[in-house]
Amino acid sequence: MPSAIPSPCVRNCCLDEEEVCLGCGRTLAEIRDWGAADDVGRTRILELAAKRRRERAARLRAWSTDPGAP
Repeated sequence: MPSAIPSPCVRNCCLDEEEVCLGCGRTLAEIRDWGAADDVGRTRILELAAKRRRERAARLRAWSTDPGAP
């Protein structure tokens, strides 16, 4: 049975140095495994990706307000 959970891909595919997509927040392995994942697996991937996006946003905010940043 096909999953009801759609891909979080936002067509902004660019991997950072840790192989995490800057668009959706999934790792390269999670992107690769998405098609075979069931709803439980997809939900877990989405949770981890959201956490990574929040953490990245917090780092960017901290960096942009750091007076010592270039």
